[in-house]
Amino acid sequence: MPVHPLWRPYELADLDEVAKVRVGAPPPRTIEVVPYDEGWPAMFEAIAGRVREALGDAVLSLEHVGSTSVPGMAAKPVIDIDLIVADSADEAAYVPKLEAAGFTLRIREPDWEEHRLLTVLPHTNLHVFPPGTPEPQRHVMFRDWLRTHPDDHAAYAALKRELGARGFTDGMDYNNHKAALVYDLYERIFAADPAHEHDPQPRPGSDP
Repeated sequence: MPVHPLWRPYELADLDEVAKVRVGAPPPRTIEVVPYDEGWPAMFEAIAGRVREALGDAVLSLEHVGSTSVPGMAAKPVIDIDLIVADSADEAAYVPKLEAAGFTLRIREPDWEEHRLLTVLPHTNLHVFPPGTPEPQRHVMFRDWLRTHPDDHAAYAALKRELGARGFTDGMDYNNHKAALVYDLYERIFAADPAHEHDPQPRPGSDP
């Protein structure tokens, strides 16, 4: 049975394991979901400019991802950016330069696509990956799907607003509560991708 090359099994994040990859203690913050802000694309461009100024030709790709990249989408007021560099494991090649530009290293995940996460104010998550890794490609597919499928856009926004009213303080716990719908949306995305075959892979407990 063929599955899309970017497919992943349905699973929730282990919050204890997540705590182990954090670098330092992030400032506590209650998760808030707000209406779409027309200023978010400009915020992305401003932060992207800082990254390009800091790293120059080391920037292979910068993408605005996450809900703030989807026009009209309710979202946490946090700009998510995927940065591709030649080797995200080589922190010496880029972390000091980003720190000099005001970024702080928050997460180091060598066992998960060599992901690194840095943050900077105003609220921005800069995700760093090496070329060819699946997660940034998944992010772009998810973003582009929500930009062009109003029903799924509305369903995802409604769930986010409902979860935003619960007072979560852990972002991964919040993400776990979105995980079922996110998985189901990816199933639709992969099934509709003309470049790859994908047999349905229903998550455990979902309707057949």
